[in-house]
Amino acid sequence: MEVQPEMGAVTLIILTSCLWLPCHSVGGNSWTLQVSKDVKGEIGKSVLLPCSFSPPHHLHRSHESGLTVIWRIRHPYNGSVVFKCVSDSSLDPCKTNINHMNKFRLIGNPRNNNISISIGNLTWEDSNRYYCRVELSSDRHDKYETKSGTLLHIFASPRIVNISVAFDKVRGYHAVCTAEGEPVPSLVWTDPMNIHEEAFPTISVFRHQRTTELHYLRHDGKYTCVATNSHGRAEGSVYFFKFTSGVSGRTGYIILCAALGVKLLLLFLMFGVTSYYSRDDTQFISDPNRNTQESTYENYNQRSQ
Repeated sequence: MEVQPEMGAVTLIILTSCLWLPCHSVGGNSWTLQVSKDVKGEIGKSVLLPCSFSPPHHLHRSHESGLTVIWRIRHPYNGSVVFKCVSDSSLDPCKTNINHMNKFRLIGNPRNNNISISIGNLTWEDSNRYYCRVELSSDRHDKYETKSGTLLHIFASPRIVNISVAFDKVRGYHAVCTAEGEPVPSLVWTDPMNIHEEAFPTISVFRHQRTTELHYLRHDGKYTCVATNSHGRAEGSVYFFKFTSGVSGRTGYIILCAALGVKLLLLFLMFGVTSYYSRDDTQFISDPNRNTQESTYENYNQRSQ
């Protein structure tokens, strides 16, 4: 009767140390596995997913022979495999035979109980839960996989995806700005008078994006959209000018016509000058021959006298 409390105490110590390492046990208390619960990676860059294991002592011999490393996503044991490599002996490197999108690379040395990997060129689709697994033989007791896995969080500084100006009867001349980032950035418009304008948020169909519209543009000039989140700031600008009716509109039309008229006049003048010099060059070439003949004729007459 006194043995049960002692066993309970021992079990509590094992669980406490397992949480402190941290580690997760599969297939008996003789296995340990160390992974990170959460990892953050920036979009477009690389991230490291750590994983190290400690096999039972009786498996050290098999550990020196065949070895397989597997990483999967979404679910343990039956999730999609994104990376797998196999080593036939301790002298052979772990040869990759599955590498989804060619994004994964084995960083750790499996012979040193380290099967950490890196993921390159991160995209939004890489945000997932990853599970590492090691197999030392075909026996089911020689295979070990984490149950909780590692959750990869993708973050990104703000980026302006699109900025433009359009017109319709409902919103008049309006500016549209779409930005992406994680966390989703906040957006603020600044008009040509350097005044913050109230924008109308719209629902974007894409994750990690936000779109705002600035309706009824009143001033000509530069409109700037500023996107910010906890990782940075980005801005984009669009220029807006419109013709107005009345005297100013007629004046602009007259100036435009005058400018076109001056260009046409210059073209005609250039054409005339080119034609004139081309004609003079032709005469200059033919005149010396005529003068030479006349001079010879005159000299001949003089000698005859």
